[in-house]
Amino acid sequence: MLEKGWNKRLPYDTLQKDLVDIYPTARSFKSILDKARHHENRCMQDSFKYAKERWVKSQKHPDFKIGDLVLLSTLNFHNIKGPKKLEDSFAGKFMIKALHGPNAVQLELKSELMNKHPAFPVILIKPYSSSGKKLFPLRNTPFIRGRRKENYDSP
Repeated sequence: MLEKGWNKRLPYDTLQKDLVDIYPTARSFKSILDKARHHENRCMQDSFKYAKERWVKSQKHPDFKIGDLVLLSTLNFHNIKGPKKLEDSFAGKFMIKALHGPNAVQLELKSELMNKHPAFPVILIKPYSSSGKKLFPLRNTPFIRGRRKENYDSP
């Protein structure tokens, strides 16, 4: 506590500026603190503004439409049998049934994913691109479990 000055635990308005008996060191100390607080507020506002600008630049709003085919990330799936690192990163192809704002979609799930809630955030969704004979005519069709897979488009 400063003698006849300002106690930093008290609010600012307890310091009466028109008093003549405030020590000069207390007055200069208060002005230093005010300048530091003003600089701190300015730096915080600048950093918030910079962070917001960077976030807005990096955000990409997906342009999904109802009926689009998409892949679903298996990042949060905990009921996968076997080692997770051997499973695919994405499951699907699923059709978008409904859009829930710009950040969520409802998928038409099938097979083993029927017991999951059908609404997913768009960060877990990736557009499906087919890799058929028309796109890659020189690609050989892969062998799956000892027989040649005829339709490479379906997962």
